[in-house]
Amino acid sequence: MVERTAEDAEERMLVPEAPEPLVPGAALLVLLVVNGLLLGAFGLVFTPLYTSGIPLPMGAVLSILVLPWLVRRAGEIDGRPAVAGAPLTAWVVAVVVLGLFGPGGDAMLAANWQSLLLLAGGIGAGLWAVRAVLEERYRERADAGG
Repeated sequence: MVERTAEDAEERMLVPEAPEPLVPGAALLVLLVVNGLLLGAFGLVFTPLYTSGIPLPMGAVLSILVLPWLVRRAGEIDGRPAVAGAPLTAWVVAVVVLGLFGPGGDAMLAANWQSLLLLAGGIGAGLWAVRAVLEERYRERADAGG
């Protein structure tokens, strides 16, 4: 039989138990992956926009701003690189598949600087977020180990 001391009781009172999440982590991860797919599709559609004759790659800007957030939230569910990078992978698949083999066989990914910005910016922002998730996980392990 385990004896409980006053210190154990005090420690349990100071550290409350985490409440159960309303939505399971797997469902949230699926939702983040679907959001990555939709972001890739919308990013591809909104990249060749023009405003008053000036090219305004809103799809690229949207992808660069939102994709790291999706990856960081996936990293909160599970810090493994494959899981944290799932929204990034879904985004890349959506951009490549729709960009090269779009609806009706049309190539939506034109050979211009806006498309390059979409691809390089989205992949760069997503990889930056995966790196941040890995660094955070490494810090947590270092703090717990020593």
